Order: sequence, then C-alpha cells, then structure tokens
Amino acid sequence: MTTILAVKKGNEVAIAGDGQITVGDVVMKHTANKLRTLYHGRVISGFAGAVADALTLAERFDSQLEKHSGQLRKAAVELAKEWRTDRVLRRLDAWLVAADKDSLLVLSGEGDVIEPDENIAGAGSGGSYAQAAATALVRHTNLGAREIAQISMEIAGDLCIYTNRRINILTMGEDGKATEILVG
Repeated sequence: MTTILAVKKGNEVAIAGDGQITVGDVVMKHTANKLRTLYHGRVISGFAGAVADALTLAERFDSQLEKHSGQLRKAAVELAKEWRTDRVLRRLDAWLVAADKDSLLVLSGEGDVIEPDENIAGAGSGGSYAQAAATALVRHTNLGAREIAQISMEIAGDLCIYTNRRINILTMGEDGKATEILVG
C-alpha cells in the first residue's frame, strides 16, 4: 500500500509519496521512492498500487509522452485508450498521478483520465487522508504547494497504518524543471 498526493497551487506543483511498502499487514520496506520524473524531467509523477504494475504503467506513459512530444493530456488520453484495449494493461492494479507546469492528472486503475477540480489529488491507501488535509490547507493558508504536500503527507502518516513519514517530494515551478526533496 502507499500514499501519493499531488498539489498544484499558483505556479508550483508538488507530488509527494511515502516510503512504505506493505504486504498484507507486514511492512516490507520503509524507504521506497514511488515518484518518477518523465519526459526528460518535464513531467513529474507518483504511482500507487502493485509496484511492478505501477512501473509498467509509468513506462507506458513515458512512451506516450515521447510519442506526443510531452503533451500531458494527449499522452494520458492515448494511454487510457491503450489501457482499455490491451489485455495486459487491463489487468494492471495501479494508479498514476502526473503533472507538468500547467496540468495535474490522475490516471485511474479503470483507464480513466481525471483532472481534479481543485488541483489536488490523492491516490493509494492514505490518499484520501492526504487529500483532505491538502484541501483544508489550500483553502485556509498561504502555504505553497511543496509545504502543503509535506504537511498533508505527515498527517496521512499519522492516520493511515499503510503510510509512513519518510516522504519524497518532486516539485516543478513555472520554469518546468523538476526538483526532488526527501523529508524524514
């Protein structure tokens, strides 16, 4: 299980993921990195679900980004089409949250492409906790996307037994360059 959170606020987008990998009720790893930069560092992403499935999904999405010159929405729609028609992809148990400097998208386990209303998306076992905390922080503070992502993930780590406080964060500003941060 895992927790991924994406927050876009102003000219900044942040995607955060915890480091815990759980199999059943056993923590197998505390220091996993579930975030990736794609398309030459111009797209940041986080994945939730079965690790091998999530990595396969990320690879396929990166291929679509290459094919469509980094156009996030076009690549996501084409991946969703492929997902729904490909026998292997249809069996993948994974979610992918992806963002560039302009957009934030969620690719669901059903092959859907979702652009969240408030530029906040949570995925995985602690995703709802993190998303609720981020929504409150966006609405009631002046914090930036990175700070909101970090605080929200810490709250999720306090509430969800499948989420820890070792948080990786990828950020992207208006310049379109990704920066990685490790917390905890």
